Order: sequence, then structure tokens, then C-alpha cells
Amino acid sequence: MRHLLLPLFLMPLLFACKDGAPVVEPVRAVRTITVQAGSTALQHEYAAEVRARIESRLSFRVGGKLVQRRVNVGDLVKAGQPLAQIDASDLRLGQDAARAAVNAALAQLALSEAEFKRYKELREQGFISGLELERRETALKAARSQAEQAAAQAGVQANQAGYAVLVADASGIVTAVDAEPGAVLAAGTPVLRLAHDGPRDAVFSVPEDRASALRALLGQPGALRLRAWGDDRRLLPATVREVAAAADPMTRTFLVKADIGATALRLGQTATVLIDAPTVAGVIKLPLAAVFEQGGQSTVWLVDRATMAVRPQPIAVAGADGNLVVVAGGLAPGQVVVTAGVHALTPGQKVRWYLEPGAAPAVPTVPAASAAAPSAAAGSQAASR
Repeated sequence: MRHLLLPLFLMPLLFACKDGAPVVEPVRAVRTITVQAGSTALQHEYAAEVRARIESRLSFRVGGKLVQRRVNVGDLVKAGQPLAQIDASDLRLGQDAARAAVNAALAQLALSEAEFKRYKELREQGFISGLELERRETALKAARSQAEQAAAQAGVQANQAGYAVLVADASGIVTAVDAEPGAVLAAGTPVLRLAHDGPRDAVFSVPEDRASALRALLGQPGALRLRAWGDDRRLLPATVREVAAAADPMTRTFLVKADIGATALRLGQTATVLIDAPTVAGVIKLPLAAVFEQGGQSTVWLVDRATMAVRPQPIAVAGADGNLVVVAGGLAPGQVVVTAGVHALTPGQKVRWYLEPGAAPAVPTVPAASAAAPSAAAGSQAASR
């Protein structure tokens, strides 16, 4: 019986010992930098696509059944080259009918001219009145007008028959095919898409707050620079040619077209548009690893030199400069910011300086503009502490 009651007496003692033992957070080693203010020139980058200045959607001017398509996507074509054809049987019948109407009108015109000539002679001899001659003259004018109308209609029908063959209106490259043989097309239905040879545009989208800045660059030669993906050494000058007047209803961005002239870049190739911003003095930069989000706001950890404890400090981010974050507010020069291991810290936690092998305990002072490279390399070391 004593053996059964002994555990019951010991259990309250065990719980009391567990509750009374304070939880001590470990003192973590952190890598830090001392905040310094400097100058920076921000650069905005946008992904762009190389397109032709003029891209036409070619279609037949008359309706009919598509019976032949002579080109495919990617084919180079020349101006006047036949591209597709529709069934022209009905068009040729209409042309024949118009030609027959011309012959009938010409025959009626010849008869009216002969009658007018005879009635004119009879009027000169006094056998008919002047009113009758005027009637014949009016009939002659009507016959002449009918002949001209029939000839014009025959010309229209001839043009309609010629429209059965779709020809390229300029030299270029076929970028899309919208219809296949066998389809019955109405007049104006797109069949092919042709990118004309000549100048190229870099097309990209910008957010609403950048649209006005792009409009201010309209027509300024070389205001933008273009870097093709895979070729970081060559930069092409570009000029803003057009900024959309309204935002896209889905993305709420504005489409921008920049003229890059005649270039060897392929149609559809992806490139990066670079836009330089004015140089700003008194700017603070931090490594990207030093910034985290807390409560929906960008935050960093500050180290108090006196207590060696950390506290969160909200900051305002102005943008990015490579792997560095440009801080618009919330920090002052001389403050110490944790640059690695920020995910493992809590408010008020004690920390110690990160020591390199053989180095003396000190707060490393690193210029904010050049701190991106070491911070990225040290992130894994500090996080493992």
C-alpha cells in the first residue's frame, strides 16, 4: 500500500519543480553592420518583349472558302507575294455577268446614237418637232450613263475576283496563322499575322505610379537602355515612343512602347529595359537578409550596445538596388542592424557579436552600399547558431 501512495506524493513535487524553473533563451551570435548614409542612383528594370513596329492582321476583302495557304509561321515573305487563296468560282461568275451587262449597255448606246442621228436629220428637214428630238437626245444620254455604270460595275467585279488571292502588302515575317484551309471566311476575317520589316519596339508594362514618369521621357533619344537576356555586355539605346492612355483593365498597368530602331534582335525575344533615376543623397542601404516582415510592415532588428539586446524597428523601404534594400525612413546613421539570423530572434533577446576565427570581439562596421555580398554568404552560418 505504501508503494502505491508514494508516487501520488511525489507528483506534486515534480510539477512544482517544473513550473519554478525559468526558461532561459540562448544568447545567439549575430552578424551586424553599423548603419551609414550614402548616395545612390536607383535604376528601374522592366521585362520587355521585342516586337515589330507594324504588325498587320491580313484578311481577304471578300468572303469565301479558304482553299490554299502557302506560308507558315516563321516564313519570310516579300511584298506582293501570294499568301493564301479562297474559292473564286462565284466571283468569276459575277465578273462574267458584269461583262455581259457592259456589252448590253454598249449595244443600247449604239442604238440610241443611231436613232438620235436619224431624228436629227429629220428635224433639219422639218419632218419632226423639236420636242421629239429632245426626247431622243435624253434617251441617248441615259444610254451613255448606263454604259458607264455597267463598265464601273464590271471593274468592281474584276477587283472582287482579284481579291480571291491574299498577297503580302509589305516584306516581313509571318508571326501567326488564324485560319486553315477548308474554313469559310467572311470578309475581314484574320487569316495571317505579318510583322513588317523595319524598326523594332520594346514593349513592356509599368505600374500606375510610374506612368507619368515615362510620359515625361516621350521622344527623348536614349532615355532608356535595353539589355537582351543572355547578353549582359551590350546595351541598346531606346526612346519612349508611346505610353498607353488608359490602364489595362486586368493588370492595372500601362503599356509602353520604346523605339529601338533596326536591330538584330529576334521578334518575340525577351529583354530588360533599364531606366535610371536621379541620384539621391543621404540614403541608407541594407542587405536584403536584414529585412523581414512583421505585422505587414518591413522591419529590422536593432542591437542595443549597452544591454546587448535586440528590438524590432519598422522601416520604410524606397526600393531596391541590386541585392540591397534602400531605406527611406526609420533608421539613423550609427545604429547597429542585424544582417543574418533575423528569423531566430525575439524582442529583448540577448545576443553577442559574431566572431570570425582568430578575430577580436568587435562590432564590424561595413558600408551599407557594399554589405550585400558578405551578408548573403554569412546568412547560413548565423542561422545555424
